Amino acid sequence: MQMKTHDTLFGSMSIPMLRARYRDGSLTPAQLVDAIAARTSGDDPHRVWIRPLSRSEMMRYADALESRDIDSLPLYGVPFAIKDNIDLAGIPTTAGCPAYAYTPTESAPVVARLISAGAIPIGKANLDQFATGLSGQRSPHGACRNALDPRYASGGSSSGSAVSVAMGLAAFSLGTDTAGSGRVPAAFHGLIGLKPTKGVLSTLGVVPACASLDCVSIFARSTSDAQTVFDAARGVSDHDPYAREFQPPATIARDSGPSLRGMRFGVPRASQLEFFGDTSYAHAFGAALSRLRDGGAALVEIDFEPFLATARLLYEGPWVAERLAAIREFSDAQPDALHPVIREILGGAARWSAADAFAAFDRLAHLRMQAAEVWDRIDVIVTPTSATTATVDELEADPIRVNSRFGYYTNFVNLLDLSALAVPAGVCALGKHEGLPFGVSFVARAHEDIMLLDLARAWLDETSPKQQPARDLSLGESNDRDE
Repeated sequence: MQMKTHDTLFGSMSIPMLRARYRDGSLTPAQLVDAIAARTSGDDPHRVWIRPLSRSEMMRYADALESRDIDSLPLYGVPFAIKDNIDLAGIPTTAGCPAYAYTPTESAPVVARLISAGAIPIGKANLDQFATGLSGQRSPHGACRNALDPRYASGGSSSGSAVSVAMGLAAFSLGTDTAGSGRVPAAFHGLIGLKPTKGVLSTLGVVPACASLDCVSIFARSTSDAQTVFDAARGVSDHDPYAREFQPPATIARDSGPSLRGMRFGVPRASQLEFFGDTSYAHAFGAALSRLRDGGAALVEIDFEPFLATARLLYEGPWVAERLAAIREFSDAQPDALHPVIREILGGAARWSAADAFAAFDRLAHLRMQAAEVWDRIDVIVTPTSATTATVDELEADPIRVNSRFGYYTNFVNLLDLSALAVPAGVCALGKHEGLPFGVSFVARAHEDIMLLDLARAWLDETSPKQQPARDLSLGESNDRDE
């Protein structure tokens, strides 16, 4: 049976749906590649791609599946996008900077594991240059446009990764997350965004932003798809100095499956919540808390100041110098190759001395100790994923300040060695952002990633009538839209 490219099942592109189609013979990986190639070979008004793979490049991976057993490969024939600071063998890695480009001979271990599990890479996705930003604006290839409303920011730095999933081009994608780059774009598109425990997904073959903080992240439409990818991607790689074995804590099995009931959610004090005047987001977060309470969760007020103080260290402290260290030789040799905003940010890094760095490490150690006290009273923290959103025009007018607002609730997570999951939480019901997706983040201790996915599964099951999914687009539909 030939695949029909107008088949609307492909708007949501889930892993179970693809596997079912492969099993019943109504789809083959080669047919899927043909349909994706038709979508990615034309115009790219949303600026999703830095380098989409050609039909022949994708077909090499599809052909390798011909003799393989579907049931032996959890990601058999599943298409995925790769942020272009993560290596795919034979395809240039640019980190959003053409002058920096190199062509790796090997894929990053996290990519290689996914391909070994049957996944098909379809392209290298646009990003904020050198993964520095939360907006999706800071790319020489042009600002990545939001898939749901191209007037708005896509979120970054993993902008193209999120947009590719939201547009139905990929079933999942890989991003990176240092300050929120794997969560903010998910929130702006109504997607799941998993920021795993540091080190459990290898960062070998990833252009560093802050090497000590970087994580490879996962975008998907469902918690089950995110977990399938997480299970396939993780593993310690040789020569990875930041690698860690995944060590999930023992949990008590629940007869009824994942549930919000009885879970203790830490909520920042009202005086510590910040929406920068955005009543749309403030109202949406209040509604989300009400739904948690209605679902049987206990809401526990916490002092959020240690977390906010940690967040301020990321860009107001010497960790900016770690970003410079990652590309210092290149930036010294070719400063004009940097995006102007990136050049401005990195230009301020040189003011930090070694003494400043050690003072900041000591300050962080104290803040970690203070922040850790909350876990005696709660199981998980819930916050908005972003404090607000913004239009492309607003970001262009004030790129650094507006961008920084997106990280108010995300910048602390990696510094405190926590796991986090961005989860859809309906749409804004009033204010100037009415109708746009709103998302919350569940934050937990390291290695509690599966618990977060279970909680999100319960949250989405219990609120599904109010959830706003990413827009469905069939593979046969043009990606041209009025802007």
